[in-house]
Amino acid sequence: MPRPLPPDQHPAYVYLAQLGSGSRRTMSEALNIIAGMVTNGRADLSLMPWSDLRYLHTALVRAALMERYKPSTANKMLAALRGVLREAWRLGQMTAEDFHRAADIRTIKAQTLPRGRALASGEISALMGVCGRDSSPAGTRDAALIAVLYGAGLRRSESVGLDLTDYNVETGELAIRGAKGRKDRLGYATNGSADALKDWLGVRGSDPGPLFCNINKGGRITIRRLTDQAVLHVLKKRAVQASVASFSPHDLRRSFISDLLDAGADISTAQQLAGHANVQTTARYDRRGEATKRKAAELLHVPYLRRRASR
Repeated sequence: MPRPLPPDQHPAYVYLAQLGSGSRRTMSEALNIIAGMVTNGRADLSLMPWSDLRYLHTALVRAALMERYKPSTANKMLAALRGVLREAWRLGQMTAEDFHRAADIRTIKAQTLPRGRALASGEISALMGVCGRDSSPAGTRDAALIAVLYGAGLRRSESVGLDLTDYNVETGELAIRGAKGRKDRLGYATNGSADALKDWLGVRGSDPGPLFCNINKGGRITIRRLTDQAVLHVLKKRAVQASVASFSPHDLRRSFISDLLDAGADISTAQQLAGHANVQTTARYDRRGEATKRKAAELLHVPYLRRRASR
């Protein structure tokens, strides 16, 4: 194995430096796996001689990923590989011909069921109900957190990244800074979401710092930022209390997009509110098609007579 290159000359580090923190972690794991595949476990991303890769190697990597991972995961890992190869070319460590040949690996195509689920309106109401019955500061905070995740369609990392100054009470604007792809955008807290945030701010107070902050077991608020894991814990706890089937924080974002489209918003507007780079990503979150298919299936009558229970 060659000695590792300086960070500013290392194609993997140069590639990773351009990503947001969440994507950087994901793609680092992907590159470590690929490096282990190519070197039979003898190197990680830092020691991997990326500029030595040729089409023979990348084609074998694609085949191995296709066998071991779901298409979406494998394609994400291949995107990381292409990104590192591109940086190796830009740094003058590969010729243009070698780069284009090595990076010319086809995306893995497959028709898979949509990930996650969209929550029904009754489930959202049940979650809000259990938060409302909790008279502690945590009840008020958790209601506001759910309201922002669903009502504004924020990723959980975006919700915990909000500061008090990022929320404009007058307009309902939420300034989401450094979101995925290092893009800033505006979200909106309206009607019930605005009411939930108003109640939370009345409990939280006006001290500068994170919008959503920690509450200790004694119910005391400390102006300390919540973690992504804390959001997951909150949602799991409230789901159990509300007898709602398990869901992820991202499922609230799926629900936001699907319900927004169902209410008549055009997909371009939904894309902008969600902060997606392209409209195809937004379309994958749309669950209306499944509801339409279900209604179509219900048009058929299956002439089955239930058996009477024997006495």
